[in-house]
Amino acid sequence: MQRGSDRLSVRRDDEMKHELQGLIRSGHPTRVEEWHDPEPAADDDPEVMAGPVPARGGGGEAEAFRFEFARHLGRTTFPAERDTIVRTLSERHAPDRLIDLAEELPGDRTFHTVQEVVSALGLQPGA
Repeated sequence: MQRGSDRLSVRRDDEMKHELQGLIRSGHPTRVEEWHDPEPAADDDPEVMAGPVPARGGGGEAEAFRFEFARHLGRTTFPAERDTIVRTLSERHAPDRLIDLAEELPGDRTFHTVQEVVSALGLQPGA
């Protein structure tokens, strides 16, 4: 027996499954009233359903590393020195390649942004 704070009763849950059964099987809306259906995407909407929108100009190694550093470090890490960045990457289970790159950073410098980290590594945008 399941106990919890469900918003719906078991009976209402079964009713909702029954209501959606036609939509799931057919793959298209099955209601007569058009206002029940979700609004379709406009012609000028960006295509985000297929995945992330690619950056203009393609991207490159520097952009990829900057994205990965930003994803694992976040904003709260900065300002930080090399040892703090390496420790944060290790604690957040970053890939070994990122940790190895962070260990190459100069130890006598304080970094304020991810861009400063990538620039200190000698990675240039568009590379």
